[in-house]
Amino acid sequence: MNSETVAENIEIKKAQPNLLQVEHVCKAYGKQMILKDVSFSIQPGERVALMGPSGSGKSTLLNLLSGIDRPDSGTIMLSSNDLAQASATTLTHIRRHHISTIFQFFHLLPTLTAAENIEISMQIAGMPAPVRKERVAQLLEAVELTSHANALPDTLSGGESQRIAIARALAHRPKLILADEPTGSLDSKSGRKTLDLLKKLTEKHQIALFLVTHSPDAAASCDRTLNLHDGALV
Repeated sequence: MNSETVAENIEIKKAQPNLLQVEHVCKAYGKQMILKDVSFSIQPGERVALMGPSGSGKSTLLNLLSGIDRPDSGTIMLSSNDLAQASATTLTHIRRHHISTIFQFFHLLPTLTAAENIEISMQIAGMPAPVRKERVAQLLEAVELTSHANALPDTLSGGESQRIAIARALAHRPKLILADEPTGSLDSKSGRKTLDLLKKLTEKHQIALFLVTHSPDAAASCDRTLNLHDGALV
């Protein structure tokens, strides 16, 4: 590859549009200011960690990015949609098709099997049954739990439950995954396996990851880290 080709590739990479653009976001509850003029961006396929002490505003920011809550001011652009101004119908569509969330305590539905828990987001998104069946099989293989397809959540270990939760989050091929302390309830070995799996699968499918964590190891698995203190990025 000659120097001109390298330069062209660099320019193309720089010109890549942001998937998520957060600009001057503020949020208060009553008289307490929680987020103060927060701005950052995430590119497609990029993995970004958010760290900060308890009470710094991490959960509030996560709620804004998922469309559960709205900022008092500022914009949150996901592709061409401003989540701060979107209608309830538009937000529902975005959450069903473009955003997934992974939780610390898995949130698997207890009466559904592992395969059914993976499939449910695709059902909600209106995907046809043959597509759902094929993708469930692919994801079970990807997370190395094909033999657990018919297992109920209460028979799975913590690490296995989180891998099923990751498969569920990937099922409808979102543009952005929001992960809230995904290794917080796991032992160190399961935590490392979860982080490796998240990295591998988000890279493969070019899905952006926004990972909220207290763990330096989890943050190190991402491309870069943002630090939030007293509601402001530092």
